[in-house]
Amino acid sequence: MTEIDETAAWTAFDRRDRAADGRVIVAVTTTGIYCKPSCPARRPRREHVRFFADVAAAQAAGFRACRRCLPDEVGRERVAVAAAIAALEAAEERIPLDQLAAQVGYAPHHFHRLFKRATGITPAAYVRALQAHRTAAALGSEPTVTAAIYEGGYGAPSRFYERAADRLGMTPSAWRRGGAGVTIRWTVAPTSLGPLLVAATDKGLCRVSFDEDAAALAARFPHATIEVGGEALAALAERVVAEVEQPGRHTDLPLDVQGTAFQEAVWAALRAIPPGETRSYAQLAAAVGRPEAVRAAGTACGANQVAVVIPCHRVQRGDGSMGGYAYGVERKRALRRLEGVID
Repeated sequence: MTEIDETAAWTAFDRRDRAADGRVIVAVTTTGIYCKPSCPARRPRREHVRFFADVAAAQAAGFRACRRCLPDEVGRERVAVAAAIAALEAAEERIPLDQLAAQVGYAPHHFHRLFKRATGITPAAYVRALQAHRTAAALGSEPTVTAAIYEGGYGAPSRFYERAADRLGMTPSAWRRGGAGVTIRWTVAPTSLGPLLVAATDKGLCRVSFDEDAAALAARFPHATIEVGGEALAALAERVVAEVEQPGRHTDLPLDVQGTAFQEAVWAALRAIPPGETRSYAQLAAAVGRPEAVRAAGTACGANQVAVVIPCHRVQRGDGSMGGYAYGVERKRALRRLEGVID
């Protein structure tokens, strides 16, 4: 029998935390109804609430499903999203939305919303991320850019060039040369938690890190032109510092970071966590439709290039302990305290 942390379950229910849907079932003794944690209905008193590991356990105890939040659908939704992701990653050609939705048993418009809610991006965006990642990898091994584009899954080079600047942050040729021709401007800004390196291309932030300098930046981007930032970067850096000191003020900061489709889905889920709230790595994996990929979710956090802006400090282990952090556990704890989280 799965042991339930009732304090964490009540907190998730009280906050209407979607990430907890499918992980615990909430039953109300006064109504005889069970719900998922994110149910929009008014909250009962704590003493009238029981928690179950799954729908079957709630039903066995005599409770019936809420007609408002439809808790019986949660497990089916997660399975459907996971199956769709597997289909997209295995497909050699583009799968139309209506066909993808039919494969997992949903209407197209409903599945589109469901997929985005689970992963943070649409099915089409997930495919574009897959194609760009595969193309970027192929650019290092294929003899020509065109060959790499086809290897990445694009039907024609023109489709890749239409999206290359947005997806890769630089031209295909520059990507092949390891970023040659790209200009990165940098500054180091003081914060209450120590000096913060802020670096950006013309597109957006590409590196935000504590305790690094221009030399570390140049080692990370060896073929880019590294320049001291001017007035425009100073204004951007000021907004980044504000995110350290007063979290939640600038959630629309522009980014120029790339990852796999899974990593980008995790980063989108991280940016969706409100200041002052935390998630476990398991909850993060579940939020992107891959509940079995807990370790991979942690790895995606570790691949985060823009500290604070993509707030991986809001994630912890399932037992409530801190977990790792690239800039030290004490700094992670301090960032959370600035958001009102007391560990």
